[in-house]
Parts: sequence; C-alpha cells; structure tokens
Amino acid sequence: MIVAVVLGGTAFYVYTQVARSSYVTGRYIEKQQPVQFSHKHHTGDDGIDCRYCHTTVETTATAGMPSTQTCMNCHSQLYADQPYLEPVRASFRENQPIKWERVHDLPEYVYFNHSIHVAKGVGCSTCHGQIDNMPAVYQENTLQMEWCLQCHRNPENYIRPKTEIYNTQWSDADLSTEERIKLKDDYKIRGRMMLTSCSICHR
Repeated sequence: MIVAVVLGGTAFYVYTQVARSSYVTGRYIEKQQPVQFSHKHHTGDDGIDCRYCHTTVETTATAGMPSTQTCMNCHSQLYADQPYLEPVRASFRENQPIKWERVHDLPEYVYFNHSIHVAKGVGCSTCHGQIDNMPAVYQENTLQMEWCLQCHRNPENYIRPKTEIYNTQWSDADLSTEERIKLKDDYKIRGRMMLTSCSICHR
C-alpha cells in the first residue's frame, strides 16, 4: 500500500509539472511568422503605441490585427524595397490579409474580453509580458485557468492607473497596497465571488 501511495503521488506530481510545462502550454515558444515583424523594433525602439495596430483593444473582445494598409502607412516609404517585406506588399497588392500564426490561443470554451480588462486597469504587459523587448512574440504566461484565477481572486495586485495601461515598463511595485485598493474601488471591480464564477469565463 505504501508503494501504491508513493507511486500515485509521484504520478500526480509528474502530471502537474508536465501540464504546466511549455510543451503543453506553448509558453516561451516563438512561432515562425510570414513576416519578420519585431515588436522590439516597432514598440521598443520606435515607440509606436499598441493601439496604432491593435485598434479595437479598448472597444471589443479582441485586440484586433492591423490591416496591411496600416503597415503600408509607413512601409510605402520606409524600407519599401526590402525583400523581407514582400509578403506585406503582396498582401496590399492582392487585397489579401497576411496569415499570421496565432501566439496567444485560448481554448474555444474560454471567453476573454480585452476591452473590459483594459477598462478595469489591467495593462498589456500584465498578460503579454515585456513585449517591447521581443524581436519575435512568444507567450509569456501559461494562460491556464490557475493563472487567470490568481488575478480574479486578488485583482488589486495586478491593476494600474489607466494612464499606464500601455506602459510596458510599468512595475507592480510602483503602487502601494492602499493605492491598489483605492483603484479597485474607483474602477468598480467586482468581488472575488463574482470574478471567480464559472460563467465569467465559460459562456
């Protein structure tokens, strides 16, 4: 019986570690994209605001992907003849969207709304990490249910002033506990019972 208990405990431990590994979650794995797009260059070096490309992040459930026209606003002039931008030019000429590889991909039974998180003071880097330092985008967090629940149980630990939502250099240590609690009240964030209700995310 002791051997059975030890083997069962070991098997459970191994399962929990494998379930949280990048092999299962896709965490830290860079995906090959049809265009060598660098957030580090565009956001980190050039200072382009997230909303310039992700135009619907404040108003809809999805952040939105930029149209090729958005790319061509700059690249009809800048690096206009570079070979690696040919997929962008071809997309513009043929009026066909670029087929990007999805990086942050939640299961279909999970409902996630970008706009409500932005409205309640959750910054981009809270979920996406230091994306302004990523030459190629990868998934910073596991996106598993336990990770989401960490925030939903104690949202005051993860919110920030709305003026800092798109500041990827923001640190959670920039606010005191009292300031966080005040922000939670100001933003009218609901209580733990409501935020951890199954129907919040599973609809």
